[in-house]
Amino acid sequence: MYVEQFMTSRVITVHPNESILNAMNIMKTKGINRLPVVSGGKLVGLVTDGDLRAASPSPITTLSKFEMNELLSKVSIRDVAVKKVITCTPRTLIEDAALLMRENKIGALPVMEGDKLVGIITQTDILDAFLDIVGARSPGKRIMIEVRDEVGIIHQISTVIKEHEVDFTSLAVYHLPNRKARILCHLDGERAEEAVQALIQKGFDVTR
Repeated sequence: MYVEQFMTSRVITVHPNESILNAMNIMKTKGINRLPVVSGGKLVGLVTDGDLRAASPSPITTLSKFEMNELLSKVSIRDVAVKKVITCTPRTLIEDAALLMRENKIGALPVMEGDKLVGIITQTDILDAFLDIVGARSPGKRIMIEVRDEVGIIHQISTVIKEHEVDFTSLAVYHLPNRKARILCHLDGERAEEAVQALIQKGFDVTR
């Protein structure tokens, strides 16, 4: 799976000269919490709601709302935005994008093709990808099979499933210690229950 399958292509951006007050209003109106900063068609930074809150007066300030807005309107995005932005490309593998976010403790990656900003992928998008990988939205009967982690085990299970004219709509493998693995899959077909019973009869440890 690639980033291009899950990224948002229509990216809302902000100019570095924009005030943080306007950026706050954009985020609130659009229901987003980060904005790529673009100047002359090039990505020059990234600003998050956290950056904007950090640059705002404390909630316990004695300033009036009018005075706070006046102050925020005079501070520009260039003063608070992160300048060194970590990015990826549309063909970056989704797991590599997730690793970049995890290792750098960030919540999103602008997606670049050369110098052009073509999208953005967030933690929520990564979670959607994970749900697709494990088949959380897939049709069919969900089962978990605990097996010895050895060559040919998937083939053995697939052979039984095929004999009952049942399809895999999803399949994910989680490797455990002591050379064991758990296989999470969804089976779709009129004889799915028969296939499950056949797996059990062949000694597979199946949990529904």
